[in-house]
Amino acid sequence: MTVPASRVRPRTARRVVPLLLVVGLLAPLGVLFQQSWRLTDDDRSLAARERLGVAYLRILGPVTDALVDAQSAAVAGRSATGAALTDAVEEVARVDARVGAELRTQERWAGLRAKLEALRDRPPTDPEAAFTAYGEVTDLLLDLHRKVRESSGLIRDPESDSFFLQDAAGRQLPEAMVAAGRLTDLATLAARRSPDDRSRTLAQLAALRVAALTPAGTLVDDLRAAVDRSESADLGGNVLTPLDTYQRAVEALAAASAPTRTGTLDAAPVAGARLDAHAAAEQLQPVILAELDALLAARVDRLDRDRWLVVAAAGLGVLLLAVLAGVLIAAARRARRAAAEARRARKAEDDRTAEAPTWQPGSGEPRPLQPAGRAGDPDAARWGPADAAR
Repeated sequence: MTVPASRVRPRTARRVVPLLLVVGLLAPLGVLFQQSWRLTDDDRSLAARERLGVAYLRILGPVTDALVDAQSAAVAGRSATGAALTDAVEEVARVDARVGAELRTQERWAGLRAKLEALRDRPPTDPEAAFTAYGEVTDLLLDLHRKVRESSGLIRDPESDSFFLQDAAGRQLPEAMVAAGRLTDLATLAARRSPDDRSRTLAQLAALRVAALTPAGTLVDDLRAAVDRSESADLGGNVLTPLDTYQRAVEALAAASAPTRTGTLDAAPVAGARLDAHAAAEQLQPVILAELDALLAARVDRLDRDRWLVVAAAGLGVLLLAVLAGVLIAAARRARRAAAEARRARKAEDDRTAEAPTWQPGSGEPRPLQPAGRAGDPDAARWGPADAAR
């Protein structure tokens, strides 16, 4: 027996529609999961890379300290031991070997290291040449600070508190320390220069004074903005005390480096104020970087939790869709079973009707009772319209 096409199509539709419904719901769920995972994973990768930048800046701090001190010793005609600078350089070399490829700092560090090793072998015989040579190396060091901040993503940090912290520790503080060292050393050289160089020297001193005080003031503003905008309860208490010490040292440096009526500077007070500012900066920079790293670590933990929530939500969504698919499939199966039972019942009824004896007039047997209007009943055909009229 051939099943009519009109009956095959509804059966096929009942099987396919539940699957299409589940797939239609699963597709947007998959897209949302992919987007949420990608965004969360990108943010986490950025925070993790920023922590590498913080680690690199942390070991660049001792190099900056030792290099500024070595420059002052060379300009003053003293032979510096160089032990602090050598140890700091070796520490940077170890960190650069570990994370330099990811931060793309290996080439710059190799060039800076070669310059540092050349300075170490330089005899302190020409203060002017030493001042120029150290100036070139400190420029390279500041450029490496900038490269670390760019490659690690610190310079693009999306949170206001951590952005101000990285700017303070990775840019403003090194620039202020280097400029303060140059200002002090130039004040020492100014006393040895000829009167013909007086105008040039005074212009250089004025420019270096601005170069030292401007980033120091910006650093103070950065840290206060970070404290004001941060949700961390520990940031203010940990940063403000060393910041106050540093701010007082900078104010003393500003007063000591103010030009006299004759436009000259007394090198001794400037050198003393620079040493105080240097010591305050040495205490402040590790605190800033420690707070910055703590904020980034907390962000990584939060993003890890967000990733697990995304996975859990996606798993729950898939589970609910599986339950829905099961319910729809079970309902379709019940509908098919009910339809099959109805067909079997109709077939059985048809079989019973076909097997029932047909009454013939004059057979002497009582006429079987049949429902009104049954096909083949001549009386029903004759009296049915009259009954319907009544």
